[in-house]
Amino acid sequence: MSKILYIAGVYNIIWGAIVILFPNLFFDLLDMKRPIYPQFWQCIGMIVGVYGLGYIIAAKDYIRHWPIVLVGFLGKIFGPIGFLQAIYLETLPLKFGINIIFNDLIWWIPFFIMLKRAYEQR
Repeated sequence: MSKILYIAGVYNIIWGAIVILFPNLFFDLLDMKRPIYPQFWQCIGMIVGVYGLGYIIAAKDYIRHWPIVLVGFLGKIFGPIGFLQAIYLETLPLKFGINIIFNDLIWWIPFFIMLKRAYEQR
């Protein structure tokens, strides 16, 4: 699990850096309208990158650093909920969901397992 958390950290740092440096790239690749205020998207990239740093720190002992894992897990739950709301309100196209798959959904099971193990060892 520590290796998975380290991979999640590296992924988040890389994803965050790409979004910060190239805020329109994702929208251009998906042939979506660019955001009016790319700075908000860059801010999301910064937050995701900071999460990545936290995951790398927590990877050394995820049982001890379970609060970092919990905060990340909650973000990975609330992100898809917000996306579903945006789909319902028709403010984002379904193709934007590729982001949700790689940033959130694939991490649900390992983060849940880590939190379960931390709870059992308390």
